[in-house]
Amino acid sequence: MRKSQLALTVGVLCVVVTSAVPVKSEAPSLVGSWRLISFEERTTDGGVIPVWGASPGGRLIYDAGGRMSVQLMNPRRPTFASPDRLGGTVDEVREAYQGYLAYYGTYSVDLAARVVIHHVEGALYPNDIGTDLRRSFQLNGRRLRLSTPPILRGGRTSTFDLNWEREQ
Repeated sequence: MRKSQLALTVGVLCVVVTSAVPVKSEAPSLVGSWRLISFEERTTDGGVIPVWGASPGGRLIYDAGGRMSVQLMNPRRPTFASPDRLGGTVDEVREAYQGYLAYYGTYSVDLAARVVIHHVEGALYPNDIGTDLRRSFQLNGRRLRLSTPPILRGGRTSTFDLNWEREQ
């Protein structure tokens, strides 16, 4: 094979291989670690309720490879009386569970719709496992707002806004 034919063949192969590799960085601006600033419930009657008060705890991580994890916490959760993590009373376990939300998996982004989809692989709430959780997003500098569709929580259906700040 002549040099010109070899160069053309290698060039074509590079184009084919490059176009076949999935690109995980659809929204590189989401990649990073985010600290929860506020967690608000928006009720159907227009009310806004801060979930877990003015300073909820939380971290959200998106990596460049398409993986994500999120943990949200009520910082005022009471501790168990027992030092045994499996030794909590029914009420202690209920309070601990109701004051924490966590899941992990992969994510994809629909830039046209401004939606990030969390493909849940593992979760504290077992019903979320294997589901896709859609969150509309607004990105403004170091701030990220994720908004849920209507969700049933505590006997009422509401939407939720989670405001995050990029960690440095």
